[in-house]
Amino acid sequence: MISVSEALDQLFALAAPLPVETVPLVRAAGRILAQPVTARRDQPPFPASAMDGYAVPDAAPGQRFTVIGESAAGARFEGSVGPGQAVRIFTGAPVPEGATRIVIQEDVTRDGETITLDDDLDDNPYIRPAGTDFRIGQTVEAPRLLTPQDVALLAAMNIAEVPVTRKPRVALISTGDELVMPGDTPGPDQIIASNTFGLHALLHDLGAEPRILPIARDTTESLIHGFSLVEDADLVVTIGGASVGDHDLVARVAGELGMERAFHKVAMRPGKPLMSGRLSDAMMVGLPGNPVSAMVCGHVFLAPVIRAMLGLGTAPTPRLKARLSAPLSANGPREHYMRAHLDGDGIRALDRQDSSLLSVLGKANALLVRPVGDAARQIGDTVDYLPL
Repeated sequence: MISVSEALDQLFALAAPLPVETVPLVRAAGRILAQPVTARRDQPPFPASAMDGYAVPDAAPGQRFTVIGESAAGARFEGSVGPGQAVRIFTGAPVPEGATRIVIQEDVTRDGETITLDDDLDDNPYIRPAGTDFRIGQTVEAPRLLTPQDVALLAAMNIAEVPVTRKPRVALISTGDELVMPGDTPGPDQIIASNTFGLHALLHDLGAEPRILPIARDTTESLIHGFSLVEDADLVVTIGGASVGDHDLVARVAGELGMERAFHKVAMRPGKPLMSGRLSDAMMVGLPGNPVSAMVCGHVFLAPVIRAMLGLGTAPTPRLKARLSAPLSANGPREHYMRAHLDGDGIRALDRQDSSLLSVLGKANALLVRPVGDAARQIGDTVDYLPL
């Protein structure tokens, strides 16, 4: 068996970054910025008032000024401010030439066109210099996941279209005579297909474009038909049939269709059988069919592969650390991803760890990672985990 890190290395060797496409700014949130973008203007583009008040050339308690005009956001005062003069100004408006500070309106008494400054003036000048936020040529570096805050920044930089990495197109194929789709009526020996729906949600949240193909039955003809539907997929994920049993046909059929296949037994639980290779222009990954195994492998293997395709580098899913709130017995010869619950008291493994129990996975908000041969652990010990 190979380690999880060795399996990831072999997957990364197959996962090439995808091309760049340009999208309107309004569709950029949640996408991966593929190339640096630079500001096309200063922000603010002029010295701007930070408050409502009066723009004056100088200020001292009791000083008087004649109001000669007004500067509002979008409608500047055309002219300059000289000695003894003031311009009524509003937040965001351009500061007139000659003004060195804004006296806030709370510190002013106005009588007609004359203002008198109060005795307890605020010392803050309340002027935002041009380019305080950013200047022309300032860069937003790539790659990065674009947040709503990033989109606001790009808009202020006058960026209307954004270069992003194309979303990975992922085809999901569940295999097995025992499966029916949710909403269908199962026969006495059948169960409901769940893996593709969980993986679809995971892949969508990672920034991919997953699609669920019809269930492939345990026949060569059905599998060939399933593979014929992958079309323009960048990644084909099969669930089930990746082992070596009499009904595990995926590897053989994929090989007959030209896939350069690598079959791995990975030293992990849940999981273990993992198939990878290339099928035409698509990368292919075969996951085990047990529901929890498929979802755990989605977090451990598919998530890093999607990030690699998006140009975010080749690295495992980052692990966090927490203190145990319940003891653990010693781990065996496989890296164990235990369904766990993390709260203010720490992290604890849930009682039942069978790889078929989706109800337990549903209660988990973390995967507690046990290294190979890890010794027994006590309350308060620090352990690694993956958030769910």
